[in-house]
Amino acid sequence: MRTVLKSKKGISPILATLLLIVIAVAAVIVTYAWVMTFTGSTTSQGSVMLKVDNTRFYTQGEDDRIDIVVRNTGTADATIDVVYAGASSSNLVVQSDLRFRDSDGANTQVVAAGSILTITLMDYPWDAGETYYFNIATKEGFSLPFPAEA
Repeated sequence: MRTVLKSKKGISPILATLLLIVIAVAAVIVTYAWVMTFTGSTTSQGSVMLKVDNTRFYTQGEDDRIDIVVRNTGTADATIDVVYAGASSSNLVVQSDLRFRDSDGANTQVVAAGSILTITLMDYPWDAGETYYFNIATKEGFSLPFPAEA
């Protein structure tokens, strides 16, 4: 029994050190790749950070309307280029009958940094209880897809 235990040899200290260095380098590479992917996805849009504050479905006269309040929490202004809407996320249609108002009531498509912009779809037929899908795209390349229930 003692001869079996004596015949087993361990790895040399040099090989153990090299193995630890390889493991440490691999861990650093994996961490670096994860951090670069994370920061790349959050900063690739520049410093424009859009989010939807509220979506309101209402009727005014004969027209069904939808108000979308968009907030820019970033440090750069964003210009709304196109607004898509549809009954499913795979079947969005470009909306052309739109009205834009900033917090001061001015007609502009620019969402200034730190402010809000209200986008009104002027004549969009909707049914209560249904979910509708939207995507707001800016000239800077930012895309804001979201659903809302009427």
